Amino acid sequence: MPKSSSLARSQKIVDLPQVFVSEFRGVRSLHLDGDSITDKSCAPIQGSMRIAVPEQIELEYVQQMNVWMLFNMLPKKIVQLGLGAASLTKFCYKYFPDTHVTAVELNPNVIAMCREQFKLPKDDKRLQVLEMDALDFVQQTKRHGSIDILQVDLYDAQAKGPVLDSVEFYQACAECLTECGMMTVNLFADVKQRKSSVNKMQAFFDVVVWLPEVHDANVVVIAFKRAPEVDFEILYQRAAIIRVNYKLQAPLWVNGLKEWMLRVGD
Repeated sequence: MPKSSSLARSQKIVDLPQVFVSEFRGVRSLHLDGDSITDKSCAPIQGSMRIAVPEQIELEYVQQMNVWMLFNMLPKKIVQLGLGAASLTKFCYKYFPDTHVTAVELNPNVIAMCREQFKLPKDDKRLQVLEMDALDFVQQTKRHGSIDILQVDLYDAQAKGPVLDSVEFYQACAECLTECGMMTVNLFADVKQRKSSVNKMQAFFDVVVWLPEVHDANVVVIAFKRAPEVDFEILYQRAAIIRVNYKLQAPLWVNGLKEWMLRVGD
């Protein structure tokens, strides 16, 4: 590697924020300690874990990031862009034993904290946690056409909007997916920015659907590489199974999909 590239990478790592953990009523949360965070009690939550049940997904919007389960219960490869508190990575690793799970996280401090405080397993033949930039990951041509499910949740310490939100990024995400692949994205943003993000996705995906807002402006989008056939009776049946077997509020997801179809149809 050229010396200049090594120096640039070293500077990038130095500039990455430290992380810290808070606990409240049995829930442990991960935060980024950015320069603009003067009061740590007000720092945005990057992810949470209920200490008594570390492999369950605590936050509702993070549960929604698995809305793809209504359409594909046998993915071969799942990738998370942004590790957060490792909730999605742990969930997919546990409940999809025949699936390869990859998490891409730029900040080594986040990876280390997830190993130490959030029960993130060590890498093995089914699990890989990569310390690298998410844009670099999706732009590698060797990834193209190889990923069934892509889960995107990329925010900095200020959490004012997605860190990666360009046309080039969403195009690269679409190129990484298999023919029937799906991408879920957490859009923690205002209405104007959210609309802009969705418009960019729509250029590369057959259908882009968003669920009702939860928490403080979290909206989860599911983008389909190829438009699926939708039978709500079947989706509710699948949702009931998911609720019982995986402790996820999947019937609410189906309600959200129906609401979206009614809005679009108006």
